[in-house]
Amino acid sequence: MPLEGKARREPTPVMKHASSRELHAYWEQKRGTRLAPDRADIDPAAIRGVLSDAFIIALNRGAGYPFRLAGTRVCALFDREIKAEPFLGLWTIASRPALSGLLTILADEGVGTVAAVAAQNADGDHVDLELLLLPLNASRPLFGRAIGVLAPLKAPQWLGVRPIGGLTLGGRRHIGPAQEQGFIPRFMAPRSRRGLTVYEGSRPAASAGGESLRAAPLAEKSINEPLTRDR
Repeated sequence: MPLEGKARREPTPVMKHASSRELHAYWEQKRGTRLAPDRADIDPAAIRGVLSDAFIIALNRGAGYPFRLAGTRVCALFDREIKAEPFLGLWTIASRPALSGLLTILADEGVGTVAAVAAQNADGDHVDLELLLLPLNASRPLFGRAIGVLAPLKAPQWLGVRPIGGLTLGGRRHIGPAQEQGFIPRFMAPRSRRGLTVYEGSRPAASAGGESLRAAPLAEKSINEPLTRDR
């Protein structure tokens, strides 16, 4: 899907892992003036150094967004082959609704995400990871795909020997050309309810008279600020 005029390029969002930065730069290069590149545009040989940390999932909500491909280091995190497993199944129950929402926005509106992730093994040893999710164009929704990275920021010695458990979603930030042009993802767009204007994802502000209630937006963060965990 082309954007009107020339795509405006903003500074690369802060991504802590080298694989995230490399994949994002390649994705930007291949998309040109479109919202996202096509799946056929992605040449594995061109991102050989990223492949072990990368994955592709099908945008099939009913099936839990199953893995189509998963790199060796992604599989090693869980000490098993995860191809065809549902991506949502790797996350804690508490994190699944938010993650599903991010994937819905990605599928419907072409908006990607970079996020902090936390996990631990059965012994309680902790590891911090980074998640990158980027859309890929498809001729039909049936063939919708997302490409991404899931990689530890610092690999402890036990990683790959003792599998991690459910992933916990932390601080996240939307990325992509739609965001650069000031586009607001649907879950943040205003909606009306009985005379009230409610901004989802915002904190409501007090209003006298009850005729109109406009949400006071939460403090916005630049996409170039460091990621922080949700509280």
